[in-house]
Amino acid sequence: MKIFLIGMPGSGKTTLGKELASHLLVDFVDLDAEIEKAEQRSIPEIFSQRGEEYFRILEARLLGEWAGSTSDFVMATGGGAPCFYNGMETINQYGLSVFLDCSVSTLIERVKKNQERPLLLISDENELKQKLKRMLEARMECYRQARIIIENPSLHGLLKKIKAIN
Repeated sequence: MKIFLIGMPGSGKTTLGKELASHLLVDFVDLDAEIEKAEQRSIPEIFSQRGEEYFRILEARLLGEWAGSTSDFVMATGGGAPCFYNGMETINQYGLSVFLDCSVSTLIERVKKNQERPLLLISDENELKQKLKRMLEARMECYRQARIIIENPSLHGLLKKIKAIN
């Protein structure tokens, strides 16, 4: 089984993804890490040197390669991966999509701790809040296409919803 965790930056995709993969005894894949490995440079470097459009094309290509593979895994997608270049269609065609839905206040607290997110390198908290709200609003239609939606996600909640589908 392929499980794709989607949601905003800071929603817990990587943290919960690792826990879920361990529990299910499958590989964990971080799409951003796969992009960095393929490019041999960091996401912020890719953005600054090649731009967001280049990044999104690369992200879509790698998402498609993983989705079409024969491997079972839990993947933490990048926050925008489902929303560009038919990413959500690819995810829903090849696996189980899970939207980790968190409040903006939770996202702010988590995002402030991680300076590796090029679209969210904003020091002013109010400005960051407004940016996150705009991003969430722009992406929500895409995220709502997930087969499972979990508010305030936890490993227990994830497992319960996944077991209910199987």
